[in-house]
Amino acid sequence: MPLNKEQIAQRISQEVQDGYTVNLGIGIPTLVVNYIPASKTVMFQSENGLLGMGPFPMEGTEDADLINAGKQTVTALKGASFFSSADSFAMIRGGHIDLTVLGAMEVDEQGSIANWMVPGKMVKGMGGAMDLVAGAKNVIVAMQHVDKEGNSKLRTKCTLPLTGVKCIKKIVSDYGVIDVTDNGFVLREYAPDLTAEAVVKATEGKMTIAPDCKPMKF
Repeated sequence: MPLNKEQIAQRISQEVQDGYTVNLGIGIPTLVVNYIPASKTVMFQSENGLLGMGPFPMEGTEDADLINAGKQTVTALKGASFFSSADSFAMIRGGHIDLTVLGAMEVDEQGSIANWMVPGKMVKGMGGAMDLVAGAKNVIVAMQHVDKEGNSKLRTKCTLPLTGVKCIKKIVSDYGVIDVTDNGFVLREYAPDLTAEAVVKATEGKMTIAPDCKPMKF
């Protein structure tokens, strides 16, 4: 079986280093904050103007005035700061975000990402994703490997409007951990209930299996 959303977030949390400033996109990425160990000092940034975002609040303790960019209620850690959206985007565009974790509808073998628009469907706007893929020092994508019809979302070339070009280096999908290299996708880890060969078969883009490829661990 593929991984669930919590397992994807848990695996991505292993990529977050001590001292990082991290921005989390909407969807699966917001769950990453729940898996950062207390031994690490990590400052999570939300582009609506919060640095020091903590885990989701316990039921009954929510503060409706304290939300992330996806309008979900969150908590603020000791030492957190609040500021305008303009200051938040200056932080992003100025290269002060060590890592951003984003969802995606498609990523292609060259590392281009499409995550903001499906033609013919109503969207609220592109949000901050275009700034994040251009300004963050590193970008990791959290996504489902295939769509509801079983079609691969790791494409030879993106078919949807692009958010960023050749900017993705790592993907954590519900099928595995994949690097994006000059030679296409490289499978590094696969979901424990799958095989490396099954992940390659489910991928449209060019994918090779790393010599040290192994099952994912949590």
